[in-house]
Amino acid sequence: MPAAPALARRGVRPLFEPTDLELEKTGTVEIDLQVGAIQSRGPARVVVPDLELDVGLLPNLELDLDAAYAIEGTAGAPFSFDYPAPDSLWLAAKIGLFDWSDEDTHSPSAWALGVQLGPKFPAAAGTRGIGGEALLLIGHTRGATHLVLNAGAFADPHPDAISPRPVGLELGLDLERDLDAAGRFSVTGELSGVRFLSPDPGQLMASAGLTFSASDRVDLSLVALVGFLQGSDRYGMLLGVSPKLHFR
Repeated sequence: MPAAPALARRGVRPLFEPTDLELEKTGTVEIDLQVGAIQSRGPARVVVPDLELDVGLLPNLELDLDAAYAIEGTAGAPFSFDYPAPDSLWLAAKIGLFDWSDEDTHSPSAWALGVQLGPKFPAAAGTRGIGGEALLLIGHTRGATHLVLNAGAFADPHPDAISPRPVGLELGLDLERDLDAAGRFSVTGELSGVRFLSPDPGQLMASAGLTFSASDRVDLSLVALVGFLQGSDRYGMLLGVSPKLHFR
């Protein structure tokens, strides 16, 4: 049987998704699960799931685990969904470094600075070595609008025994705007790009979505994404659920 043609795990690293600067309270765990379908430049894949696990350890320290598992088709049968395509595991610390707020205006504003960094571990068959990723996070809130600028660099595990590891620079913007005073409905958006220093095609992606806070402990979301460069997926749709648990 020929090797899964996912172009050696789809040929390039997964799309860069900008993160927010929200730190979970000490003793709180948030599980962000997304499932859906994505059409790449080649075969389609079903994401089952995209996982982010956030654990609040201290007021300014959160432990994060990012992972994803997908089932992918082939170039000749793009919707056969025969081949597993897991992404690398990123175990990171998100650290809040500084925050400042101004509550004396009609439109309160705040600034925050943080970092997220840690090792990346190979998960797909044939991938090798330990990688790493580091992001500088600059957050700004004005009224109901929350913006976080992401800037960083990464070196992923090797996709196989002979190929060079993906290495590059990444830049992204994460946006959330509350639609009501209670904050139950909000719109979200992301814009992200990757400039590779390794021989991989560049990426540029935009997404938009709607989030509904069903309760203080559960959020539901629907997100659509579209890619613009050769290294990006073409389009996709993801449905998400984000429960929060308290262990103290």
